[in-house]
Amino acid sequence: MKYKIIVDAVTLLSPLTGIGRYTYEISKNLQENQLFECTFFYGYYSKKLIKKNEKVSTKNIISIFAKRTFFKKLLRDLAYIWAKFFSSSYDLYWQPNLIPLEAIKAKKTITTVHDFSFMLYPDFHPKERIQYIQKNFIKNIYTSDMIITGSNYTKEEIIQRLDFPKEKIKVIYHGVDHNVFKVYKDVQLSFEIPQKFILSVGSVEPRKNLLNAFKAYNALDEKIKKEYKLVFVGFKGWNNQEIMKLIDEEKQNIHYLGYISDIELAKVYNRASLFLFPSLYEGFGLPVLEAMACATPVVCSDSSSLPEVGGDAVVYCDADNYTDMSKQIQKVLEDENLQKTMIQKGLKRAKLFSWKKSADAHRKLFTLLLKEL
Repeated sequence: MKYKIIVDAVTLLSPLTGIGRYTYEISKNLQENQLFECTFFYGYYSKKLIKKNEKVSTKNIISIFAKRTFFKKLLRDLAYIWAKFFSSSYDLYWQPNLIPLEAIKAKKTITTVHDFSFMLYPDFHPKERIQYIQKNFIKNIYTSDMIITGSNYTKEEIIQRLDFPKEKIKVIYHGVDHNVFKVYKDVQLSFEIPQKFILSVGSVEPRKNLLNAFKAYNALDEKIKKEYKLVFVGFKGWNNQEIMKLIDEEKQNIHYLGYISDIELAKVYNRASLFLFPSLYEGFGLPVLEAMACATPVVCSDSSSLPEVGGDAVVYCDADNYTDMSKQIQKVLEDENLQKTMIQKGLKRAKLFSWKKSADAHRKLFTLLLKEL
């Protein structure tokens, strides 16, 4: 007998960021397991898992509206009604994105809580998102039988902020796809890129702290700036007018590639002289892992969970202090021996993380909970 599992996979309808990538990688492994019969909820029910970078049919009205802020609340309400009246019976419901839907009924519920940015930094999120979370998070999170989180840092936050049993909070690290994010001997790209550059990857939005990254770059010695350009890669998030204006005004030194495929991203990592991750707050920080797997030296902020991911393979900086950030960037770029040491440590560090290892841990936890039925 197979266990019937339902997964909220709405994040797969948009270009993949961290949560979407996590949802896809774990779901793919679950779907391949003979123990489980998986159904995916996209605002409608489907047995099909949308693949990474798959273009969702424009006939799918949900995928169209999901990208338009004005329609998101209406879409969420319609999806809730659909879930409530057309739901089947499931053994386990996995919510990989913070808030379990009351309308999806299952004997056991597991929810992944990635971080508490919505509490600590509400300005990092659109108003509509914060309103939805404030209304539903506390009310719904206690319907969970277990909580998964991606770092010990976030686990401690959960313990401090929620009256949830400590023994029912499980830390499972995210992974990296070593078949994609690796060292490439021949790096060819379909778009132009500077010969030498500092790379930053992440959605263009306030939390990623790209304005400080720009200030840190501007504070570098003129000799360094002349030799190295600054390249941003990532999906256009929200509230990004200021940084996008700067990018447009500084085209001579700043290049914005937008959202690119995983293969292209891995090759850009390979070409980068240094990877800068200045984020103010992260529940995990996947790009740090991806950069290390591609043999790129990493400078990242010392905030939240990032030291837990980077270990001793990374040079850390103060995310709020662009002068310190600039100092650490210059230190790495001017020291080839340091770069070599960081690359070796980074490759070794990245090998500790894989999506298979993460998915196996999820499967074991799901199976353990299902055996209680």
